[in-house]
Amino acid sequence: MVWSQEFIADASSSTLKWNAKKVSGEHYGQVKLKEGKLVVRDNQIAGGNFVINMETITCEDLQSPDWNKKLVDHLKSDDFFSVGSYKVALLSNVRSDMFTGDKAKVTADLTIKGITNPITFEVTRNGNVYTSKITVDRTLYDIRYGSGKFFQGLGDNMIYDDFTLEVNLVVK
Repeated sequence: MVWSQEFIADASSSTLKWNAKKVSGEHYGQVKLKEGKLVVRDNQIAGGNFVINMETITCEDLQSPDWNKKLVDHLKSDDFFSVGSYKVALLSNVRSDMFTGDKAKVTADLTIKGITNPITFEVTRNGNVYTSKITVDRTLYDIRYGSGKFFQGLGDNMIYDDFTLEVNLVVK
């Protein structure tokens, strides 16, 4: 028997927490899910598309309002996510292997700054909540600022190319 269910993401209950590290420390914050849906068929994810509102990016580790605003503005600039031109990021063509227990391997297409690359990660399902920690290589999306791959002599100013997204997706 083939059964299929479409779930709509509860954007207000879902969270996307980002973390980026550099030689001298790290920064972290959140970005909000705008909308999304997930199709589950025969105990696997058979489809899904998610829209991430890049205009909502926040920083939670800098307590100084001035430094916080400076970092968020920099993240929104062309050095990083070019939010003026690319207001959303997309996770599309989401599909998975069969769930084994509560876990499955997911493949999808991630689009940041209009550049799309395949991405693979593990998801854990607990009722109507799907959680995952996704590692993204920012240089694949033309985000080169502070990258040791592209700039020499950065020393303590080097920013690691990978950042993580801790996803807590609530569906209804």
